Amino acid sequence: MTLTTSPTARATMLIRRPVEEVFNAFVDPEVTTKFWFNRSSGRLAIGETVTWYWDFYGASGDVVVRALENNRRIVFDWPTPVEITFVAKGEGWTFVSITETGFSGTDDEKVAQALDSTEGFNLVVSACKVFLEHGIDPRIIPDKHPDSWVITA
Repeated sequence: MTLTTSPTARATMLIRRPVEEVFNAFVDPEVTTKFWFNRSSGRLAIGETVTWYWDFYGASGDVVVRALENNRRIVFDWPTPVEITFVAKGEGWTFVSITETGFSGTDDEKVAQALDSTEGFNLVVSACKVFLEHGIDPRIIPDKHPDSWVITA
């Protein structure tokens, strides 16, 4: 079987918080570290390369910020292109959508990467929802792979 279109990873979630707060949660590492990675080299800014750290896994990744539209959109490469959009809804709620494209390798490898990223980004938006709506660090990201911890999370 040959792919006719390149696979895309997608994750969406309604977060019952204002768009300004939800957008900031993805830009400001003081907030993002409460639900996604545990350390960052800085705040997201256009043209900047920021390193995110998952110390519990002994992992890190560089993010190159390509676009940042206040309260609307974030685009970065890590190394594949990722777009996060924010749409204000109803009574101070926000619909978040994350897409990732540009997977490489064989068709099977592209599909596997897209499935892995779809799962990962759905965990991220779910963790963000729990944190912003209830003030709880759900520990979803470190607890996904506890056998991979290099330090206690």
